[in-house]
Amino acid sequence: MSGSCTVKTCWWRLPYFRRIGGRAQQDRFDGASRVLIRSQGNTRTPNTRRPNMRRKAKRRKRKSYRLFRSYNPEHKPPSKKDLVYLEESPDFCVRNRKLGGIIGTKGRECNRTSIGLDGCDLMCCGREHHTQVVEVEERCSCTFQWCCVVKCKTCKYMRTINTCS
Repeated sequence: MSGSCTVKTCWWRLPYFRRIGGRAQQDRFDGASRVLIRSQGNTRTPNTRRPNMRRKAKRRKRKSYRLFRSYNPEHKPPSKKDLVYLEESPDFCVRNRKLGGIIGTKGRECNRTSIGLDGCDLMCCGREHHTQVVEVEERCSCTFQWCCVVKCKTCKYMRTINTCS
């Protein structure tokens, strides 16, 4: 570099996703708490008090997490590292057209053996699920024949389908 270079450029880099999206973040999500906004008494902002005056005083960092209080008085107040939410999520288990066309889970196909999100216990929201065995036809054993022809056989098999009731 020449001596005339006086600007130093720095870049901030995000940490690896595995580091921030790992188990600790999942624990925070699972432990998120509902909060209410504290009443501050004075709802005016500093700009509405003195529109023509600029503040020259040293600004303090606002501790936004102190603006919240727990929805449940028996819970501790949230810290700055806690995840919080203001409203409960809508119930996606039942149909609700008023909230953007939530179709619910009735009639959705689920996996009876899974304990994950696709499992019948979670997807059907604790309701029963129906099991039926159907015959399915599919193309199978497909082969490519010279220039532009694909020939397939038709295979039939029995498939078990579970649907939420």
